[in-house]
Amino acid sequence: MPAKIAEFTQSNVSVPKMGHARDLWEKLETRQARIGVVGLGYVGLPLAVEYAQRGFPTLGIDLNRERVLRLNAGANYIQDIDDASIKTIVESGTFVAEDDFSASGTVDVFFICVPTPVTAHKDPDTSYISSAAQAIAAHIRPGQLIILKSTTYPDTTEGLVKPILEKEAAKHGMQLGVDFFLAFSPERIDPGNTQFTTANTPIVVGGVTQACTELACMAMKQVVAHVHPVSSPKVAEMEKLLENTFRSVNIALVNELARLCDRMGGISIWEVIEAAATKPFGYMPFFPGPGLGGHCIPIDPYYLSWLARRYDFETSFITLSARINEEMPFYVLDAVIRCLAHQPVRMEDAKILILGVAFKKDVDDIRHSPALKVIELLYNKGITHIEYSDPHVPALRVETGKGDLEMKSIPLSESMLQRYQAVVILTQHSAFPYAMIAEHARAIVDTRNAMQHIPHNRDKVMLLGGGEF
Repeated sequence: MPAKIAEFTQSNVSVPKMGHARDLWEKLETRQARIGVVGLGYVGLPLAVEYAQRGFPTLGIDLNRERVLRLNAGANYIQDIDDASIKTIVESGTFVAEDDFSASGTVDVFFICVPTPVTAHKDPDTSYISSAAQAIAAHIRPGQLIILKSTTYPDTTEGLVKPILEKEAAKHGMQLGVDFFLAFSPERIDPGNTQFTTANTPIVVGGVTQACTELACMAMKQVVAHVHPVSSPKVAEMEKLLENTFRSVNIALVNELARLCDRMGGISIWEVIEAAATKPFGYMPFFPGPGLGGHCIPIDPYYLSWLARRYDFETSFITLSARINEEMPFYVLDAVIRCLAHQPVRMEDAKILILGVAFKKDVDDIRHSPALKVIELLYNKGITHIEYSDPHVPALRVETGKGDLEMKSIPLSESMLQRYQAVVILTQHSAFPYAMIAEHARAIVDTRNAMQHIPHNRDKVMLLGGGEF
């Protein structure tokens, strides 16, 4: 068992005595190192802002030309970033965005923050990582540090990125760990979380060599308070998958229990969870819902199962949990149909209002949102009169298999609520007027327990996981 590695501080690590490692260390200490961030989405842009705000000259690279133009004009498109922050760093000259890699040779520390989706067959798609690594390799020079932050499977850093960089570096007589450096440090962004941000969320770092680890920790320490080094990129890569698979498995557990409570009748999973949470040890509350969304939790279990197959190992428990979570939109469809069965209306004539299409509360992120699947299922079932309201998502496109639905958010009003046979709460945004909804909606399918504090009109509410309609 390897010795425990202490949290990184500049005082408990020896400064490199010579060479490119020392040069880079000194650039980081004096904030002269130029930072390059590849991928300016929910992970990359907040990271770039942190470095630019601390005075590091920062280059953001994104192939989306519209994003680049907006940023260079001082305009923001990420909800978790203050609009004024973008304007300030652009006007001060500490940040500039580009849509190509032509200036890559001037960068000292690269962060790769590109998407890592799965294919239609649930296999990892690392094409964005490969493309970024190849573009960086084309401009590689001595003294550069490359840190992969995209969530991925163990051995991506060493098995995919490292060979790409080494192949080009070898042409210039450069050696990994001596002339250039490589590490993995998984992102820990939680969209909409105002308590834990890029700056105050502890992060993990694993380098290919000891020098790689120390330099990557030094780079991250400039913007993150707590940096935890590990023995290798593989450990850091697996750690990230564990974080998200832990959540996936526990959410699947309560989702399955929610369906059981519903089947049994007379038991609310929400009350069960509340009661269990009174235990001060050995228990952590998780909550059911219409399915999983976001950029990590719905994806990462499949990265693990794919990896396991390469070693003739089946992650039965993890894969089953992912499937349970993926079935939840079908359970919501079932609930809506049961709700309509209590009313004198044919399914094809029913009007449905969806409340909330973002994947979580109070954000504008719709990536893998279960609302998209619920709308698709309703439409394909013949319930075609569907509208939605979401203060954070003004417009929406939903693929149905019968053509795309182009939808726009509609404002809530008393008269408007009365038009629908069912109001389906999929995201419990704080801005929704729940008392008014309870008063004027004909029937409510509540998948988030959003109506829990509304005492009146409880007879209208069908609560997923045990609730009367």
